[in-house]
Amino acid sequence: MLKKYVFLLSTLLLSSNAIAQWELVNDKSTINYVSTKASKVGEVNSFKKLNGTLKDTGELSLAIDLSSVETNIAIRNERVKTMLFDVASFSNANISANLDPKLFSELTVGESYQSTISFNLSLHGVSQQITTDIQVVKLAKNDILAFSLSPIIINANKYNLVAGIEKLREVANLPSISPVVPVSFSLVFKQQ
Repeated sequence: MLKKYVFLLSTLLLSSNAIAQWELVNDKSTINYVSTKASKVGEVNSFKKLNGTLKDTGELSLAIDLSSVETNIAIRNERVKTMLFDVASFSNANISANLDPKLFSELTVGESYQSTISFNLSLHGVSQQITTDIQVVKLAKNDILAFSLSPIIINANKYNLVAGIEKLREVANLPSISPVVPVSFSLVFKQQ
């Protein structure tokens, strides 16, 4: 009887490891973008609240809380939230992808792997497929780091954000704000 319980318990433990998932570590992860105003002034902005999971099957789900945008100026934070992102209607930007599980499951600690991936970005009610190059590094037994090898160029025209950019330009009395922004990321996941 004891052997039966030991077998059952070990089967449950092994199966839970087999379907383990990786959770995004928010305080060790960043998503940054550069806004350019008046054709020559660039400013780095970021998002402070990210939430995500990466399943052992390679299914990635990431939510960016748009109300957590940080432009380093309080009034501009509020304007970006209301005029550009319209967080009352579109609270999150969502990223989804199906990645090759080898990107993270077969790495040993200290080893890295580069890959070209495709993911879906849903922003302001519009979804677009994006391809980029990333590097994945196994930091520790249960920690991986994934980061962009080069900036991802996001065009506001493709996400119905140009009217919001124009509102920001008018209220700030600027000659221009670029609708094209480079975005970079560094994401740490911990296996649960």
